[in-house]
Amino acid sequence: MKNLSALILIAIITFTLSCKHNSQQSENITISPESGTNYKSGSPVSVKAHYAADLKVDSVVYLVDSVKVASTKDSSGFTLKTDTLKLGSRLLTARVYTDGKSNEISTNIILLAAKAPEQYSYKVIKTFPHDTGCYTEGLVYSNGFLYESGGGYLEPPDGLEKDGQSSLRKVDITAGKPVQKVMIDPKVFAEGIAVIGNKIVQLTWKEKIGYVYDKDTFKLLSTFTNNVGVEGWGMCFDGNKLYLDDSTNRIWFLDKDTYHAKGYIDVCDNQGPINEINELEYIDGKIYANVYHKDNIIVIDPKTGAVLASIDLTNLYPQSTRSLNADVLNGIAYDTQGKRIFVTGKKWPHLYQVSFTKK
Repeated sequence: MKNLSALILIAIITFTLSCKHNSQQSENITISPESGTNYKSGSPVSVKAHYAADLKVDSVVYLVDSVKVASTKDSSGFTLKTDTLKLGSRLLTARVYTDGKSNEISTNIILLAAKAPEQYSYKVIKTFPHDTGCYTEGLVYSNGFLYESGGGYLEPPDGLEKDGQSSLRKVDITAGKPVQKVMIDPKVFAEGIAVIGNKIVQLTWKEKIGYVYDKDTFKLLSTFTNNVGVEGWGMCFDGNKLYLDDSTNRIWFLDKDTYHAKGYIDVCDNQGPINEINELEYIDGKIYANVYHKDNIIVIDPKTGAVLASIDLTNLYPQSTRSLNADVLNGIAYDTQGKRIFVTGKKWPHLYQVSFTKK
């Protein structure tokens, strides 16, 4: 029994010393660049693990977002090419192998767009009436009609204001009035929508619920749990996958059938992340997005998250002329066949057909 106790004590001491040794090794290893350093897309990044000269290193493996990208037998480091990386925060890790054991040290860089967004101007082609009772959260054009999601709480949770009931609408553009409408659960705040074939998918703000409707009858076909992102905001569809934003600068990719996340991009211009991406529309291979509380629309590369262009719509419906009920610019819809772009805002009296051109 004494021998067993002695063996256990020796094992504990050996394990403790081993952990202490590994901890000391890890503390003596650092990595550059410094955490939070900004780089422009396309700029090379020198990545290097730094450690004591007397540390016997077998190899160093480098990873970007947990994916191996390079390895060395010494402390020479490597040059990371960034032209094909997504924008936003990228995790850089050095895995240093010594005597068959490994120590990891990580840092992160912030990858921004390579250049400033191009500035576009706009032209109003035609003006249509819009229902000022609709707090526009989602807007889609399909087969001659607008489909619109209106937000609001009729029975709000604690801490939030009562501001009307959420709805899903099929709208006659010329009249500006719904020809078909369904009211949503009064305890739910409806958000962005997308049309997928003969279905309409609708998000909710904080409730983490998604609704799936029959496009023709507005019959509720099913619901799903939306655990993607912080909240449910805007949505659009490119014919293959859904895009969803969540109040941050992140746009998620969702499977069109399961509504599960398949990836994401982080939206950045050349200065930094663009937060509060709101209503979305997919137009000719690019994502057009409202930015909450901003009177501009940004054009996003769906592969990298880079802001390619910005359209200033301050004078479309100036703040000085807005009614007390009218809220922010929000709502972009695209007529694929007619090549028409429509924009509006929350409780705005007008829907505008506009065109965009480079300045």
